[in-house]
Amino acid sequence: MKKSGFIDGAIIAIIAIFFTKFLGIIYAIPFNSMVGSSGGALYGYAYNIYNLFLIISSAGIPLAMSKLVSEFNEQGKYQEKKFLFKSTNFIILIFSIISFLICFFFAKDLATLIIGNKIEGNTISDVTYVIKAISFAILVVPLLSVSRGYLQGHGYISAPSISQIIEQIIRIIVVLLGSYLVLYVFKLDIKSAIGVACYAAAVGAIIAYIYLTFKLFKIKDNKKYDKVLNKNDKIVIIKKMIIYAIPFVFINIANNLYNTTDMILLNRTLFNIGFNGHDIDAISSVFTTWGVKINTIITSIATGLAISLVPNIAKEKAKNNIEGIKNSFIKVIQIFLYIALPLAIFISIFASKVWLIFFGSNNTYGPSIIRYSILVASFDALYIMISNGLQGLGKTKLIYTSVILGLGINLALDVPLMYLFNYLNLYPYYGAITATLIGYIISLLIPFIALKKELNLDYHIIYNKLPKLIIIYLVMIFLSLISCVIINNVQSRLLLILLIGIIGLILLIIYYLYNKKEFNNIFGKDIGKKLKREAK
Repeated sequence: MKKSGFIDGAIIAIIAIFFTKFLGIIYAIPFNSMVGSSGGALYGYAYNIYNLFLIISSAGIPLAMSKLVSEFNEQGKYQEKKFLFKSTNFIILIFSIISFLICFFFAKDLATLIIGNKIEGNTISDVTYVIKAISFAILVVPLLSVSRGYLQGHGYISAPSISQIIEQIIRIIVVLLGSYLVLYVFKLDIKSAIGVACYAAAVGAIIAYIYLTFKLFKIKDNKKYDKVLNKNDKIVIIKKMIIYAIPFVFINIANNLYNTTDMILLNRTLFNIGFNGHDIDAISSVFTTWGVKINTIITSIATGLAISLVPNIAKEKAKNNIEGIKNSFIKVIQIFLYIALPLAIFISIFASKVWLIFFGSNNTYGPSIIRYSILVASFDALYIMISNGLQGLGKTKLIYTSVILGLGINLALDVPLMYLFNYLNLYPYYGAITATLIGYIISLLIPFIALKKELNLDYHIIYNKLPKLIIIYLVMIFLSLISCVIINNVQSRLLLILLIGIIGLILLIIYYLYNKKEFNNIFGKDIGKKLKREAK
């Protein structure tokens, strides 16, 4: 295995995660046709609870592990690194078992919390069943995250990225094949099919874990481990791991709570406004399952970058290289402005066609939700990147402050904005999306101001490029709108894929040529060569 630099590692990680998320969107097409909006909502209910418990048991471990391993390598503390890996595996196993037991045995209480008094559509019994089915994945995925973080800390980005692809492919096979057999061969109900689909998360994780275990044996480490750690040394290492992991846990819990609280408050508020149970399930399925699939096209960029960003910033901090740290944050903002936001705008303009391609026309709420939520997803991506960058710097108090304020504002505004939008004869669920957007903006403004004060981060590099960038934004929006009008009456999925693909390619070429210099500054001139080198 070969090690990766910051941008090289970010590129391979982004591509791997992007491909993984793309597979997640593609499989959703047949899965949606089999289980529909009701099944999609049920699947989303289970996954939101699963993600919350997964965060409690293991969130932050890959990035915290990668940060600490990177530091130990830089400082020549090889015995500490070895103990870190073993002890973290043991601790995470204990937390995983506890989280599994809570999730499994309190599944009914969690189900009641999610759907409340809703009578029509999915029942408490249905939600309880799928939560129990997905809880088994909590026993495996946390251990997988430890191995990924250990490899990332050594600069090995390819193997963890490939493991994500393996995990996703296996999971998709089990989801589709299992759902098909349950529904069309054994003639069972939707609840049973979703239960199998949820259990697929555990199967995919097991196969990926086996793959990474083999890769761990191939790490070329010729260092001698002569040092004997005493009890105090071990305690210090464990404490340091916990201290490093807590901010990541905090970030991930907050991010998950944006989705979970929106899901809970959305169900209750829409019910109080007068929506029936089936419409609530249809809307919830977009927020929790189908819409999330499309939004991850944007957030996967942030996830991929964070994998390489955190150990890189930790390394630069250990060297006291302030310019290197500042350069990393500037590149984060540039990736948001030059990649994440324009991609979100493109998908937003073609929202109705994108929805038709992937999920057909069986959910009338889908396109309207995607049109707005995909734009908010770009701010979510920036929030993820900046938060993890701050953790690389050890700015835990700043992370806590920004996250708590952002999430608190979102919670405070969720219900009032839904009622306000309904009063204004607008989509009430737009109120929930707007509350999330405001929360993210607040969570971003605080660290931006702090980075300016503490690191003297010069935003003029960004400001000076905005006029040129806004011009190309407007041109791209204009061309996209014209293209959207031209293909407005096209209903064939295959033809739409071809047309949007051609339109997207043409716009991408124009966009790249206009911003060629900026792209070369961000990623370097030899992107193709870097990808070939990383793939070896």
